[in-house]
Amino acid sequence: MPYIPPKIIHDLPPRNSAKDFAEQYLALRRKEQRVYSDEEVRQLPAISVHNPHYKEWIARKHSCNRLLKYIGKLETPPDILEIGCGNGWLSHKLSTAAGTEVTGYDINQAELQQAKKLFGHRLNLQFISQDPFAPDAKKELYDVIVFAASIQYFPSLAIIVEKAMERLQPGGSTHIIDSHFYKPGDVAAAKQRTMEYYASMGFPELGEHYFHHSLDELSAFNYEILYNPRSTWNRLMQRSDPFYWICIKKNK
Repeated sequence: MPYIPPKIIHDLPPRNSAKDFAEQYLALRRKEQRVYSDEEVRQLPAISVHNPHYKEWIARKHSCNRLLKYIGKLETPPDILEIGCGNGWLSHKLSTAAGTEVTGYDINQAELQQAKKLFGHRLNLQFISQDPFAPDAKKELYDVIVFAASIQYFPSLAIIVEKAMERLQPGGSTHIIDSHFYKPGDVAAAKQRTMEYYASMGFPELGEHYFHHSLDELSAFNYEILYNPRSTWNRLMQRSDPFYWICIKKNK
C-alpha cells in the first residue's frame, strides 16, 4: 500500500473540476480515518497510539522538530509559506517559533476552515486558498517555503520547485518533507501500486493525481539532503523515519 498523505494540494485539475476533486479526496480521507476532530488537530503531531496512522505521525513529529530546529538557527525569524497546509497543524507549529510570520495554503476548503477556526487567533498566522504561485497572485516573497506531504501532487518536481524559488527572498530556502522519493527504476511499479490502491478504495480517478518523484528531478537545483532515511548511519541507528528532508537554497 502506498503512503497516502493526510492532506491534498494540487494545482492541476481545471478550476471547474477542483471542487469535485477536493470532495472526492475528502471522502477518501474519511474512509482512511484521516479526518480528525478539532481536539485531535490541536494535539497533532501527538496522537493516540491506537490511531491506525500512529507510526506515520511519529515520523512527522520528528520532521517537524527538525524543521523547527533549523528555523531557530536562522539569523532572522523567517516569513514562511506552507504549500498544502491541510488542517493547519504544521503551520501552527511553525508559527510558535519566535518572530516568524506564517502563511498556510490549501485548496481543501473543509480543512482550511478547520485550520482557521483552531489556529486563526494567532496574529502571525494566516490561511489562504488562493494559489500563491498563480500569475495573478500577489508577488510576495518568503524566506522559507515548505512542502510537507504535498509534493507528490505536482506532476513536475522541477517546475513547482522553480515556482517556489521565484517566491523566495535571496538566501531563502525551500524544504520538502514527509514525502517519499523513489529510485527512477522503481517509479513505474510504485505508480501501479498507487492506482490499485485508489481503485480498491473506490476512488480510481484520484490515482491520476498522485505522482512519484525521484531525486534525479532536482539535478538542476542546488539542493542538500538534510535527512536521508537510506543513509548507512540511519540504518545502523535503526531509525524508522521513511521520509527525506530536502533543502533547496536560493543564492544570495
